Amino acid sequence: MNAKKRILVAPLNWGLGHATRCIPIINALLANGFEPIIASDGIALELLKKEFPKLSAFELPSYNITYSKKANGFKIKLIKDSPHLLKTIKREKKVVETFVETEAIDGIISDNRFGVRHKAITSVFITHQLRVLSGNTTWLSSKLHQKIISKFNECWVPDHLGVNNLSGELGHPKKFVAPIKYLGALTRFKKQDIAKVYDLMVLLSGPEPQRTFLEEKLMNDLQQYNGNVLFVKGKVESEQQKTIMNHILIYNYMTSDQLETAINKSELILSRSGYTTIMDLEKLEKKAFFIPTPGQFEQEYLAKRLSSIGIAPYCNQNDFEINMLSEMDEFSGFKSQEYELNYKKLFSLF
Repeated sequence: MNAKKRILVAPLNWGLGHATRCIPIINALLANGFEPIIASDGIALELLKKEFPKLSAFELPSYNITYSKKANGFKIKLIKDSPHLLKTIKREKKVVETFVETEAIDGIISDNRFGVRHKAITSVFITHQLRVLSGNTTWLSSKLHQKIISKFNECWVPDHLGVNNLSGELGHPKKFVAPIKYLGALTRFKKQDIAKVYDLMVLLSGPEPQRTFLEEKLMNDLQQYNGNVLFVKGKVESEQQKTIMNHILIYNYMTSDQLETAINKSELILSRSGYTTIMDLEKLEKKAFFIPTPGQFEQEYLAKRLSSIGIAPYCNQNDFEINMLSEMDEFSGFKSQEYELNYKKLFSLF
């Protein structure tokens, strides 16, 4: 009997989105007779260890990505942090070389981790950003990103082909040199036909300190909201915590199964305009209001695009007022696109 091929799955620890969209990939690997090996750091690693407690999990060097306290300082901070990022990528490559030998790795799936690849084995890069927005340096950031992607055997884009896509110009540039496969929207969730319990669900995640800034603002603003609120902070800690503050039920984090049920039970969603969140909300056909992370060009672009095509309203963090939630009545909300990804064919690369 042949041994199962061992596939290293390594998402970036930048909020929870990269880790959560790897969950359906890991489940599909298991269903198709592979043995996934998890590698990441921080809350991304902790989340996947909670989701897959029986799988081997390893820690990778941390990029230590945080946002500046001011939105207009985001790009400057990234430039200042670039020497550290380059050193981390080099360390990451050395760690992966060791993993390949000691853990007998047969293939690699990297979700936005630049150093997680190996020349001797098939290495795949997952991203929805073939074009990286950075203001007046978009041409440079996109060129650098494409150069990194070209070092991998294949690039998997979690989005639909055609005009009804989710990422817009991020995932559908006019010219791209590396081999690309579009996977459709990657989500761990399924729509459930169940009664609504919560009028509003607040779903937070993302790097600090902006996650905390928004949490504190919304906790204050929601005191004026009439309706049942479920508030998930997106803080993956050793123990799940649940508290009640008047009409607000608060969790520090939820597992995938809990989140799936909770979102299905919620009438409206208030969240960041992170791409993984957008994929989840499309699958569950939800109405949403987005508050993009200040200074993050990608989230600002996605929020503006979804507003312009009539799907969901958005507002800048500092300008948000609770009465703006009524604007959702004027938008269509998300509609799911039926598709079925052939994982057997996708994984034949390994």
